[in-house]
Amino acid sequence: MSTDSRLGFIEIAGTPHDIGIQLGRFGRDIAHAHLVKGHAWASVMTFRDDPRIAAMRRLVEERFPAYWGELQGLAAGLALPFDEVFLWNCRGDVWAFAPDGCTTVQIPGPELVLAHNEDGDPGFRGHCALAHVRPEGGIAFTSFIYPASIPGHTFAATEAGLVQAVNNIRSRGVGIGLPRMVLGRALFDCRTLDDAVHLLKTAERAGAFHMTLAWKGDPRLLGIEFTHTNCSVVSIDRPQCHANHLVHPDMAGERQVITGSSGSRQERGDALMVGNPPDPLDVLWDKAVAPLPIYRVQPDDPDHENTLATAVFHVGANSVEWHVYDRAGEMPRFTMNGALTPG
Repeated sequence: MSTDSRLGFIEIAGTPHDIGIQLGRFGRDIAHAHLVKGHAWASVMTFRDDPRIAAMRRLVEERFPAYWGELQGLAAGLALPFDEVFLWNCRGDVWAFAPDGCTTVQIPGPELVLAHNEDGDPGFRGHCALAHVRPEGGIAFTSFIYPASIPGHTFAATEAGLVQAVNNIRSRGVGIGLPRMVLGRALFDCRTLDDAVHLLKTAERAGAFHMTLAWKGDPRLLGIEFTHTNCSVVSIDRPQCHANHLVHPDMAGERQVITGSSGSRQERGDALMVGNPPDPLDVLWDKAVAPLPIYRVQPDDPDHENTLATAVFHVGANSVEWHVYDRAGEMPRFTMNGALTPG
């Protein structure tokens, strides 16, 4: 295992299967040393005989063969059984307590600002990366990636102009449909913001996510909350913050789990957003609520999550400039000035 705790940067290209293999090889060591030995993996594997999983597999193979190929390659690169890797990539669709957190700051205006804390398993610190991916025949993108997971459920930007940040929703209303992580990956192949909205609204959805979406040259900043049964799209017209539970009025009847951390981060974030738009880093690096802060580094975090990276995107008419930090209070680890790779 690596002893370097810094966020890495990798470049991947090829067919879907090639991409999956490279993603798998990147995460193989920590997957075997940590992931498959942990409580989260064991909890998700209890759903291996759930009939919903077989239906999800059929839907992915039929509707999105390219991502099916990525998942097959991922399993091969990890040297783990495909059934287990596929199930792990459905973890939030079948298990409400998957360790995927996050907080997002949304600031509309002439230049859109989208900022995001990526909160996940602290055992993955030093084993995640920004991946610049160039799919054969697809749209290139750069995304934060976790070991053993396909891209599309964290934060990312694409060469077509999409900027995406994703927050976990712990839904109690999961049904048969496409895994939420596959839908997140599918957004990377959209060519307009309207295409992305249409995809999420019309897809057969299994689980739930909150997504903040922006597009280079499009003045809209959108918050999208979807579950198995519902999809709400809101145009952000004032500075807002979002943690890990449904907050849109149209989603009020949806059953969900709101953890103490998610509730605390949402309350503190809302307070910090009052008045003039704040520096998003002042929000995302806030530790004022000591037991359950926005910036999470405690070894006893009740959701078993820590902040692994912070991204700040400035989305303009002609370019996307973004910074990625892996330590609060320090200079950016990576800076992308109108590009998908560090300048």
